[in-house]
Amino acid sequence: MGRRILNDALRTIVNAEMRGKASVELKPVSTVMSSFLKIMKEKGYIKNFQVYDPHRVGRITVDLQGRVNDCKALTYRQDLKANEIGQYTDRTLPTRQWGYVVITTPDGILDHEEAIKRNVGGQVLGFFH
Repeated sequence: MGRRILNDALRTIVNAEMRGKASVELKPVSTVMSSFLKIMKEKGYIKNFQVYDPHRVGRITVDLQGRVNDCKALTYRQDLKANEIGQYTDRTLPTRQWGYVVITTPDGILDHEEAIKRNVGGQVLGFFH
């Protein structure tokens, strides 16, 4: 259920980027979605996002920057060991220079570079480039 919500939200972002929108509204809200968007903001793929009323159905407003080409969440479980992350990113991302794989680890939700640096594995949530 949670991965489907994340996938729908990420597809909404990609569709809004393709249409040239300045912002997009995402419903419903999840903490995983907020963490995924936080990584996208840190890496410079979105300008900002705001969460409204997170305790009920709520919504997230995302200010787009025009940098997202593709963004997907995996709807199945993909477990990765710490030493397999590099191979997975080579297969998934179009190039080594841009794009990130987001992984949920025991240390929290991290991008693949931070997970390699901390030497932790986990489950793949999705990717963006």
